[in-house]
Amino acid sequence: MANPFPLEPSLWAATAAAPPQTTRLEASLSTEIVVIGGGYAGLSTALHLAERGFKPVVLEAQEVGFGGSGRNGGQVIPGLKYDPDELIAKFGRERGERLIAFGGGTADAVFGLIDKYAMDVPHIRNGWIQGAHTQEGMDQARRRAEQWGRRGAPVRILDQSETGRLLGSERYVGGWIDGRGGGIQPLSYARGLARAAQKAGAIIHTRTPATGLAQERGRWTVKTASGATVTADRVVLCTNGYTSGLWPRLHETIIPANSFQIATRPLSDNLRRTILPEGHVSSDTRKLLLYFRLDHNGRLLMGGRGPFREPKGPEDWAHLERIVGKMFPQVKDVPIEYRWCGRVAITRDFMPHLHEPAPGLLIDIGCQGRGVGMQTAMGRAMAEYVATGDEGALPVPLSPIRPLPFHALHKLYVSAIIAWYRLNDGGL
Repeated sequence: MANPFPLEPSLWAATAAAPPQTTRLEASLSTEIVVIGGGYAGLSTALHLAERGFKPVVLEAQEVGFGGSGRNGGQVIPGLKYDPDELIAKFGRERGERLIAFGGGTADAVFGLIDKYAMDVPHIRNGWIQGAHTQEGMDQARRRAEQWGRRGAPVRILDQSETGRLLGSERYVGGWIDGRGGGIQPLSYARGLARAAQKAGAIIHTRTPATGLAQERGRWTVKTASGATVTADRVVLCTNGYTSGLWPRLHETIIPANSFQIATRPLSDNLRRTILPEGHVSSDTRKLLLYFRLDHNGRLLMGGRGPFREPKGPEDWAHLERIVGKMFPQVKDVPIEYRWCGRVAITRDFMPHLHEPAPGLLIDIGCQGRGVGMQTAMGRAMAEYVATGDEGALPVPLSPIRPLPFHALHKLYVSAIIAWYRLNDGGL
């Protein structure tokens, strides 16, 4: 695997709470449940299983939060990619309402766990603003606010003036605000989940890549790179944007797009008062969306899509640096301190997918860029399903693994789409 920190450490790696004490798996063992993947989904699953009295074993190929969980923008945004009325139209009234309730509660799941376990995680919950960059985007914002408002969510429409004041940029014609959203230090949160899971009884082995998965006589055996194995009754696979060939063709069901981010040095107090002055987090209505926020030390973060390949040099982040200067001219001369990226698992229908291709094997894949809240809540749902066998605990139905047609060509397609949108999606 290519080095995920190709040039400099990420902001989050540089400022996170210390990692939990973990070990590499050296000797084979037998357990009830093994969870593969030490990101939000895997750690949340392990934590909620341990709370129920199970003793899950987590296998992580690198370190806790190594993948997208430790390298995202730290925005906690409720909801799914589809608006409530779209979910009902797509899935029917009963399933749609369940999905709406699930999506609407994802931010609560994150902040609830941070509070419950007193995690050492810098966080803020003053709301998420979606800025509309065109009148079409403003129409979309009105629909979303209306649909969530009907369901009692703390949302409201923002006119151009208020959007400019709350964001600190004049680039938007308006927008809407959802008071349920907020921001966290994402790697500290992953490490906090791991500590909570360990305290509840889970065992976490890092630097332990799973290399093989097979079932025999009703039990599963997970082979690891060291030669040690884990034998278990149940396996939960949660590798998302870093999915490899552990299960046939699973990696062909997603596009693992790279999300690129930069962070300035901490802003002066005067500059801080001009950008997101009330502590909101934000992403916009572009097809190739931009997302930005201030971190707990007052750095301005800007994120968006970049090359599909792993980055080769600082020039791969240059488009984000240009965007910062255009959106926030007051900080155009503030140096960039950090550049990093992480993979986001995108499915064809922009929904999370759950698969059970064999008895005792549950697979979760697809985060669509909202993984902080969605995968935390998904872990809770998967733990309930594993513990009870009740499919009603799952927000989406179990489905067959369906590889994307011509998957090998999708990297070229995505790269072309990114280049097209960069030229035509809002003038930045």
